Amino acid sequence: MRLLRRRILTSAPGRLCLLASLALGLMAPTASGQQPAGKVDVPGFWDPNRRPERPELGRINAIRFLTEEDYPPFNFIGPDNQPIGFNVDLARAICTELSLACTIQVRRFDTLVDALEENRGDAVVASLAITPTLRKRVAFSDRYYRTPARFIAARDFPSADVTPEAIAGRRVAVVGGSAHEAYLRAFFAEVAIRAQPNLEAALNALRTNQADLVFADGVALAFWLNGSGSGGCCGFRGGPFTESRFFGEGVGIAVRRENDPLRLAINHALFRLWEKGVMADLYLRYFPVGYY
Repeated sequence: MRLLRRRILTSAPGRLCLLASLALGLMAPTASGQQPAGKVDVPGFWDPNRRPERPELGRINAIRFLTEEDYPPFNFIGPDNQPIGFNVDLARAICTELSLACTIQVRRFDTLVDALEENRGDAVVASLAITPTLRKRVAFSDRYYRTPARFIAARDFPSADVTPEAIAGRRVAVVGGSAHEAYLRAFFAEVAIRAQPNLEAALNALRTNQADLVFADGVALAFWLNGSGSGGCCGFRGGPFTESRFFGEGVGIAVRRENDPLRLAINHALFRLWEKGVMADLYLRYFPVGYY
């Protein structure tokens, strides 16, 4: 059974050869796309009025996390041949918050849920999309990130507000057959859609003035804006767009369905890491051009 992978960077439109250009540099910001830290909108998914209680950990004294190695900046192999990335740092922060030992085991992405069900690990932290199909096999923690859709345009684009009325008649490059194209057709019916075979082609259409805007995954666009490929040409406009029926419920940490104590402990840790600002620190470290 093929797992539904995340909607960012892994599909044919999105990869953009990020491993070589971004992973070892840990997303060090460049002058081309960098936003001042104070202007980066850091997403949060927790209600401060619904503080989860710290659960009894019982026999839990360690968490064996499962992840993968080829999905920068979320999980990849560093110069010392050890796993690093946003998800890896988050897993270690969860263990620190819960005062538990922590191990990180790297496996191929399509084997992770099977390994979890076979008790070869306790939790999967690998940007697993929360879907009805996977909910039948695993239990998910609270959502800890989601990938919104965003528009980008040239710096001199006249409108900072992107609404159906504001960009009616504008040429919008989008990956053909994607959820982003479906969203445009549903809610931006008056734009001139320029469907492209992949994200690289859509970005090239913007660079060469064959399109006025690009509508795509916010994370992939943030990488491009922050890298040398954009040449400082462009920036985000409007958004973010997060409608679940088009862009998914978000991403959570998976545990075995019968392991509710661990799920509750992870939820408590995620809330505390958000409350303490650790989640914001991780976000700013790996996404210097914020995608929200």
